[in-house]
Amino acid sequence: MSITKEAELIGMQKASEAVACTLKEMRNYAQPGMTTKHLDEYGAKILSDFGAKSAPYLTYGFPGWTCISVNNEFCHGIPSDNRKLKEGDLINIDVSAELDGFWSDNGSSFVLGKDINQYQKLVDASKEILHKAIYNIKGGVRISDIGYLIETEAKKRGYKVIKNLTGHGVGRSLHEEPSEIANYKDRFNLTRFKKNAVVAIETFIATASTYAETLNDGWTMVGNKGGFMAQHEHTIVVTDGKPIILTAMNGIWN
Repeated sequence: MSITKEAELIGMQKASEAVACTLKEMRNYAQPGMTTKHLDEYGAKILSDFGAKSAPYLTYGFPGWTCISVNNEFCHGIPSDNRKLKEGDLINIDVSAELDGFWSDNGSSFVLGKDINQYQKLVDASKEILHKAIYNIKGGVRISDIGYLIETEAKKRGYKVIKNLTGHGVGRSLHEEPSEIANYKDRFNLTRFKKNAVVAIETFIATASTYAETLNDGWTMVGNKGGFMAQHEHTIVVTDGKPIILTAMNGIWN
């Protein structure tokens, strides 16, 4: 969507507060021995307290309120009573929701407890690259140039990017135009970021794979060549200068 009046900005800020606070609280609450279903239900309660509704459930009938992916799972992991979190796990939580007709999206990968499996470097790369990408976005910038920046920064650190997972427009629904904000230079994409547009910018930084494939459960995605991936995501408003980071309170850069 494009922000045309203050009421729309306020609506997006409220929806973004709901998803950002939920993500932050879920990260803080997660601990070894907890099931991903328990963590998901904790997040669902926070969303509900804000009056927000789970976007993946509303939009796709996803079998959970948030997406929780662990270790070799890249994204869209289904919360489960059978999946218990362990010390050192690489966890990705993606929280998106609708509130009063406005939709916002954010996500974060993190290491649970001690970094016994050496995932932190990958997590930090994803966070830092997202920061650099977002602060290079303003009205008129080519979407493909931001993709080029993300891939170049990943390569500098010895990582790859996932080419079939992208950022996207958001606001009046979960996925809007621009439909693909890729993590690489898509030379066929000539579109530019527009001032006042609301977009979800995501980094998908991987150790070995360049494509994500869906498992037999119909949701969970893993790498085509295995390995691990870290994702970070903010919903922003594009301006002529520094973007407005609507989900900043999720604290992923703190």
